[in-house]
Amino acid sequence: MIFPKLFSHWQLIVFILFCSLLVIRLFYLSFFFARLAFYKPKTKTSFRTNAVTVIVCARDEAANLAKNLPGLLVQEYNSTHEIIVVNDNSFDDTKYLLEGLKKDFKQLHIVELTQEAKMIPGKKFPLSIGIKTAKHEIVLLTDADCVPASEHWINSMQGVYEDDTEIVLGYGAYHKKNGLLNILIRWETFHSAMQYMSYALAGITYMGVGRNLSYKKAIFYRHKGFSSHNNIPGGDDDLFINMAATKNNVKINLDVDSFTLSEPAESFSQWKNQKFRHYSTSKYYKPLHKFLLSLYAFSQLLFYPAFITATIFFSWKFPLILMAVFLILQAIIYAKTMKKLGEKDLFPFFILLDIWMFFYYIIFSVALIKKPRPTWK
Repeated sequence: MIFPKLFSHWQLIVFILFCSLLVIRLFYLSFFFARLAFYKPKTKTSFRTNAVTVIVCARDEAANLAKNLPGLLVQEYNSTHEIIVVNDNSFDDTKYLLEGLKKDFKQLHIVELTQEAKMIPGKKFPLSIGIKTAKHEIVLLTDADCVPASEHWINSMQGVYEDDTEIVLGYGAYHKKNGLLNILIRWETFHSAMQYMSYALAGITYMGVGRNLSYKKAIFYRHKGFSSHNNIPGGDDDLFINMAATKNNVKINLDVDSFTLSEPAESFSQWKNQKFRHYSTSKYYKPLHKFLLSLYAFSQLLFYPAFITATIFFSWKFPLILMAVFLILQAIIYAKTMKKLGEKDLFPFFILLDIWMFFYYIIFSVALIKKPRPTWK
């Protein structure tokens, strides 16, 4: 009987499991993440500026708009552009703040929504109104709590467009602050960007982030906006990109001028709620995307427990040698990617943060079955 024989050699089975997980992780490092680490954008021989509409949706965001909206209004961009703020049923001073800014910045346009959209929870209705109001073909999306990292943000994001480009994925970073929570938030943001940008380079785009995202109105209308997932509170960014992206219509932007910066959550529970809203939409991704993301999460979840078990009960030499090789390759790829995304200060902690992902997946796996909140604020 083969099964009793295998069971008597469970130590070997654990080692084989560790090796299998190692192979899976090496596959993702080499096939996906290395693309981003060693990515060099093509040198453009000609440059053109496109008319751009920047859209921000806001609900009770007077404080954030007062702090961040000027960063959009003072952008140095020589071509035609407009800034649309959709005020979605705010009860604070958002309306009066926008009216005051409108007097000084003629490129600011205000859309006032005074009624809730029935059967369309979340941000999708105000964003759809903003896109339909936009005068220009290229729309550039960000949030009220975001500010461009430079005054050349619009120029950098639109500069990536080529004739066949319909979607541009940008990096939405978080402000660097003291404390462990800030490190965890920025690590998760970096790790997520490393995935969705490297997948895009492999021609398997599965998401973008609404903090820094651009696409053409034509693709929005071609896919009938968010109609295929209007009933889901989230997904105005990732589900739409998951549906609309093809192998050839997506570009990424790693120019530091193209980054946006957001205020990180001030407590772990606030961050957890934010991530719950995001992960509640991942169940609606295309089957291939769900498989690849699930396999990667599975390999991260079991990798270190399998390594520890194999080291203790099999033979410490072989697992340690294999782990050393893996960590060297991982260090090279992570260091280059962190440098590209402006997160170099995270590198000294990358091993500890990689171990943290074991706990991260356990904590946030609840979001896959938890019903999302119907509101976007």
